[in-house]
Parts: sequence; structure tokens; C-alpha cells
Amino acid sequence: MFVSGLEMSRRFYLEKVRPVVDVPHSAGLMGRGSEVLGFDDEMSTDHNWEPRALLFVREGVTLEPDVPDEFEGRPCFVEVHTLRSYYQKQLGFDPDQDLAVRDWLTFPEHFLRMQTAGGVFHDDIGLQAVRDRLNYYPTDVWRYLLIAAWWRVHPEMNLVGRSGYVGDELGSAVMGAQLVHDLMQLCFLMEREYAPYRKWFGTAFSRLACGPSVGPQLREVLRAETWQEREAALMAAYRVLGELHNRLEITPPIELGVERMCGRPFKVVWGDFPGALAAGIEDPEVKRIAERWPVGGIDQVREVLWGRGNGRRQLVGLLDS
Repeated sequence: MFVSGLEMSRRFYLEKVRPVVDVPHSAGLMGRGSEVLGFDDEMSTDHNWEPRALLFVREGVTLEPDVPDEFEGRPCFVEVHTLRSYYQKQLGFDPDQDLAVRDWLTFPEHFLRMQTAGGVFHDDIGLQAVRDRLNYYPTDVWRYLLIAAWWRVHPEMNLVGRSGYVGDELGSAVMGAQLVHDLMQLCFLMEREYAPYRKWFGTAFSRLACGPSVGPQLREVLRAETWQEREAALMAAYRVLGELHNRLEITPPIELGVERMCGRPFKVVWGDFPGALAAGIEDPEVKRIAERWPVGGIDQVREVLWGRGNGRRQLVGLLDS
């Protein structure tokens, strides 16, 4: 019978590690690995799937726990950190300091998921408190990321028809697939859940509350063989997400309309979600950032910078810093 890696690691800590640790500490399982995200299965056990525990001690404490080399027939290991050293290495921030807007917007989203998934097995020195601080974006940062996500969708929708109109159904399908990804990303944001990296993106999406209702709409986009079918499926999916937004009640209700850019024969459903969301932002730093073109978080920065005249110089500057 399959036992999840998280549960196996919990047992390893309780049975083999905790009895030999005699200093105040915290322990848990976080970071990389399907078992941390809760997506591991029998196939996951073929590599890098061992009982393990992260131990956290106070500054200045040295700890080398005497644990066995194996647990339940598998190699096992323990890592020892301080909270500061661990989070500086994983996310580049000091947990003793306040989190700024620039911190939230430069944390890769899937890293945040890895650091808030898994579990805490024991907590003397505040590990759970740090995880609670990282649990999700502050409200105004969340609003800003929603704005950026909506803007990733709207300008691209008419291009699905434009490329198909000249016979480029492959290019139209590629753009349709990217829009499916972007709409899925919006779903994660609306449900206030960090999206994982690509391998588990679809699996995690299917477990969202809206997954069963939105998923079939998005599959229709991917199944479409003509740009007209693709356009219709995207419009239907957009409407479903518009309804999801309105149910959040974080803005006045948004009415959806159909637009045709320059009178062309390509239909795009649109509602001013960005404008309504921006009106509710109160944090002056987030407001300042939102008043520029909505870049979004670090996961979108590359594409937006590259599309601007001085974008390449800015990217080079990142490499020189």
C-alpha cells in the first residue's frame, strides 16, 4: 500500500529524529519534491524519494543528530538550518525583517508554493509563523497580480483569429494554448492559491474549486481545429472566469461585452476587470507600480521587458548586478 512521502517523512522524524534531538528546534518538510506538494505516487518512488526532515535551530546552536542511514528500507537524511539561513538561501529574504512589496513581486510563485506546502512536524522556534507570513500575497499585491493576469489575456485574444485568418492555424492554436495557460493562472489567483511549476500545474488546477467547471471550457479551446471554433471556445471560457470574478465581490459587478478591434471579424469578450481592481488598491507602493504598465510578478518580467525599447538593456543590467 502506497504511503505518501510526507507521511513517511513525518514518521521518520517522530520515530528516529525527535528522540535524539535535545535542543529547542522546529522540523518539517518543505522545498522541492512531488511529496512536498502532495502529488507523489508509486512512480515518484523511483528516484530522490526518501524519508527526510528539515531541522531548524536557533542561531549559534550546532546540531548533528545521530540518526540511522535507513528508514523503512530507504536511505534517509536530515538537514539542519537556522530559519534565517534557510530562507535567505531559498527565497533571498530575512524572516526577521518585514516583507516589502518588491519582495512579494520578486518571489517566483512556485517557490512560494514549495515553501508553504509540505508540513511542520514540530515547532519550538517559529517555523509555522514564517510559513503563515508567506501563506499568500497581501491583498493589494494580489489585486495587482490579478490586473496583470487579465492584461495578459485581453490583448492576445484577437490574435487567435488574426493568425488563423491568414491560414496559420498552427500559430493560432499555439496562441490559444498560451491563453488557456493564462486563464488557468487567473483561476489560481482568484482562488488565492499559488500555482506550482509546470509538471504539476494541470494537476493542481484540477483540484481548484473551479477546476471541474472551467476545465471543460479550456479543453474545448485546445480541441478546436479552426480559429472560429477556438475563438468561440475562448469567449465562453472568458465569460466563465468573468462570472468567477464577480462572485468574489472584490469589485462592483463587471459587465461583459463583445469587441471587434478596428471593425475586424474577430470577436473578443472584454470586461474592465483591471480598472475595477485598480480602483480598490490602497497601498501607495502597489498603486505606484500599478500606474505603470502592469508587468506582474517576476514570472512575467522577462516577456514585458523584452517587448520594450530599452528592455534588453534592463535585462543585461540584471545580469551585471
